[in-house]
Amino acid sequence: MPRVFISSVIDAPPAKVWERIRDFNALPRWHPRIRESRIENGEPSDKVGCVRDFNLQNGDRIREKLLGLSDYDMFCTYAILESPMPLTDYVATLRLTPITDGNRTFGEWTAEFECDEDKGDDLVAGIGGNVFQAGFDALKRHFAR
Repeated sequence: MPRVFISSVIDAPPAKVWERIRDFNALPRWHPRIRESRIENGEPSDKVGCVRDFNLQNGDRIREKLLGLSDYDMFCTYAILESPMPLTDYVATLRLTPITDGNRTFGEWTAEFECDEDKGDDLVAGIGGNVFQAGFDALKRHFAR
């Protein structure tokens, strides 16, 4: 089972970073690869079980289900329901942890999934760089202003 792990330090208080990313439907507001997103059936975007349907800048469509959300522990866990990527059983968690030295944020984004053995390394690299690290880089740019 391939595993992706990307971590980063964001020079902003964890509460501010969490405020920016908490909304499960807010990807287009902070992630540069996401064009548009909507929560299906008009459900609240923080309701565990809600499904977001979004498009990447290249037009690809992805549907994901919110599996867990904690304001106290500052994390969200979600699963991919539909994607053009050749994988299954994808579950990811985005978690923020306070760094008390300087009131900064440690972010970690992890995912595990199933795929054909010959596709694992490419998927791990693509998800890690194009999705997870790109998201962290966008957050760092936002808070550097």
